[in-house]
Amino acid sequence: MDSLQERIDNSETRIFKAVFPNTTNHYDTLFGGTALKLMDEVSFICATRFSRQKVVTVSTDKIDFDTAIPQGTIIELIGRVDEVGRTSCVVKVEIYMENMYSDERQKAVTGYFTFVALNDEKQPIPIVQ
Repeated sequence: MDSLQERIDNSETRIFKAVFPNTTNHYDTLFGGTALKLMDEVSFICATRFSRQKVVTVSTDKIDFDTAIPQGTIIELIGRVDEVGRTSCVVKVEIYMENMYSDERQKAVTGYFTFVALNDEKQPIPIVQ
């Protein structure tokens, strides 16, 4: 069985996306709701890979939109388990934006997502078996 730290390291999840016009707002920047959806998706995958249990999002906390993400950039979402409780874990998600045609890279968004592991009766169970 892997140590807790090995499980955390092995469950880190990265997803890349291009910011296309259908994901932007009237300012031609990534719509906040789209960013949250993508962050929830990467954090869910990370929590599932960490626990290998059925998990659900129970809360989000402190989503900081530090920099607008313009249309035509590449984003990388990185999810990593930040805290582990008895039945839950917190996944920190960061979104980095990259210029498509240069090496420019900048952190744009950070947020925290809490997941609880559930059994088939939808009751909380230990997140790490």
